[in-house]
Amino acid sequence: MKAIVIREFGGPEVLKIEDVPLPEPGEGQVRVKIQAAGVNFTDTVLRRGDRAARPPVTPGIEGAGVVDALGTETSGLKIGDPVAFCLTPGTYAQFAIIPDFKAMPIPDGLDMNTAAGAMTTGLTAHYLTHTTHPIQVGETVLLHAAASGTGLMTVQMAKRLGAKVIGTTSTQQKADIALDAGADHIILYTQADFVEEVKRLTGGEGVHVVFDPVGKATFEKSLQVLRHRGHLVLFGHASGPVASFEPHLLNRSGSISLTYPSLYHHTATPEEYQWRATDVLNWVQSGEIKVYIDRVLPLENASEAHQLVINRQVTGKLILRPEH
Repeated sequence: MKAIVIREFGGPEVLKIEDVPLPEPGEGQVRVKIQAAGVNFTDTVLRRGDRAARPPVTPGIEGAGVVDALGTETSGLKIGDPVAFCLTPGTYAQFAIIPDFKAMPIPDGLDMNTAAGAMTTGLTAHYLTHTTHPIQVGETVLLHAAASGTGLMTVQMAKRLGAKVIGTTSTQQKADIALDAGADHIILYTQADFVEEVKRLTGGEGVHVVFDPVGKATFEKSLQVLRHRGHLVLFGHASGPVASFEPHLLNRSGSISLTYPSLYHHTATPEEYQWRATDVLNWVQSGEIKVYIDRVLPLENASEAHQLVINRQVTGKLILRPEH
């Protein structure tokens, strides 16, 4: 089969397509013939060598396709079933081995690109808005990188729960897409200070929660826009990790609570994973949540896909399609 293989860590140019052996499913596993693989920021982190992995390695953690082979001790799936999945390594390939409980049936009417694009970003937005900070009706949310794949999902889920959503983006084009997703206000942080704008939009009160995947570049100002006893949720560090700080800073900022959650810890059991995935896929099928697909590229163009991510030229989801 064809797969993208990293033989040495580095820039996008290290993503090479190769012929590799077809894997066989083991106990509790299925093999999926992949028709769409989602590209995520975490894939670029792996490629750089910033994850606990050794080459050779195939990147990718999500996708959609059809069940191609069953291992032993599997239940509820049969060959030919269309499924979507995430948090499974090695999806930049024609085939991948998936734990059977992570292979979620694709609801009728959803195409493979949409199903693949819904998974990682959708489950992330789900735990952010339903568990890390369960949004209450009437709360005001600030969301950085509002036009990213996760950002657009989080905008929609926060609105679904009754929040007022303020987002930040770098360009008007991205702002327009975030507004289309339901954001109430978008601040172009390249043209205005988001602290001043948030205070203006909230009458000086600040927001109840900040969802921040940026990290170093936004951390201190994110503290400044929170109302007393607000919640700062760091769930990424696209601009670099936050520097060490004296915890008393949280007290001085208004008794702020700070957390840094991950999707892995919020899909810790099959039941929790399936709860979140079922919600997301059903909401997408019903039209309550929209998956914004930026573009679809052939699998062999994985290096181009990573360059687009690095250059921040992706709005919504980017999909790789293997040829079979």
